[in-house]
Amino acid sequence: MTALLVITGTILTIAVLALVYRIITLVGIAKGDSEQKVGTSNKINAILFPILFFLGFGGIFWYSGIAQEYFLPEAASIHGKETDQLFWVTMGVVFAAFMITHILLFFFPFIYQYNEKRPAHFYPHNDKLEIIWTIVPALVMTGLVLSGWSLWSEITSPASDDAVKVELMGKQFAWEIRYPGKDQDLGRYSVKNVDATNSMGIDFNDKSSYDDFTAREIYLPKGKEVELNIRALDVLHSVFMPHFRVKMDAVPGMPTRFKFTPTTTTKEMREKLNNPKFNFELACTEVCGYGHFGMRKVIVVVEPEEYEVWVASQTPWSEKNADYVSEWKAKKAEKAAVAKN
Repeated sequence: MTALLVITGTILTIAVLALVYRIITLVGIAKGDSEQKVGTSNKINAILFPILFFLGFGGIFWYSGIAQEYFLPEAASIHGKETDQLFWVTMGVVFAAFMITHILLFFFPFIYQYNEKRPAHFYPHNDKLEIIWTIVPALVMTGLVLSGWSLWSEITSPASDDAVKVELMGKQFAWEIRYPGKDQDLGRYSVKNVDATNSMGIDFNDKSSYDDFTAREIYLPKGKEVELNIRALDVLHSVFMPHFRVKMDAVPGMPTRFKFTPTTTTKEMREKLNNPKFNFELACTEVCGYGHFGMRKVIVVVEPEEYEVWVASQTPWSEKNADYVSEWKAKKAEKAAVAKN
């Protein structure tokens, strides 16, 4: 402990003496007492700029190489590949601007380091340069924004009639999943119907609800468009399927949707990554409470034929809970009769 205090005190003393010397030098320059306006520190600082430039950018490229193992694998959806392409185009444009500005920033102090024999040139402004560095970034940014807006509009537009519909409902702290039955139409729901059994609030006044079924895992067919119908029961949640580049908030009282087309089955991705335990995942990326960490669902992508077999093997929710549906109908009928009287 004593040695540490001695070392710290020595360093602080040297730093204070250096600052005092620098202040005395600057005061002498201000008074005109010093013939030499700039010492060797000027050249040292000038040389350090390009050295730090190469060290800094060398570190960036080095870390970019070793960090690739933490990147997501190739997108497993059509729009995901387009999103990744747009992301890397944006990164390229930003990095090019970053590179150019930092070359100027780090090399100008070296090239134009102070020289007593070279007078400074007064250069207050240049209208042409100001117009160029205003218009060019504006045009580039406009192109990037319009490209992103076009892709986002396509993703959130209505899905095709034959798209696979899946309803996802977020609640504290789980995801509920519902599929349409043979009619390919999801039945209505109402928050008023939510109870210990009917957790999704399925409305059995709608005939389309009777063949709907629920699932523990999300099954999706490869190569077919999928429409996610997203809602939340209690607080904000967020649907995040990273491998498909799917991200959409689940907001209470405000249903949202997202469409995409899977391009890789779970089996194919396992072979590609050489990882037999790999699974596509759905996670919540909105901090929704103390159980937020547990909001995870496995996504299984299979060939279309296998998906059809899986759908055919499912039992409608109304059949699994026939007694509940019968009681629900009876209560509705009783309420209707009371209302008439």
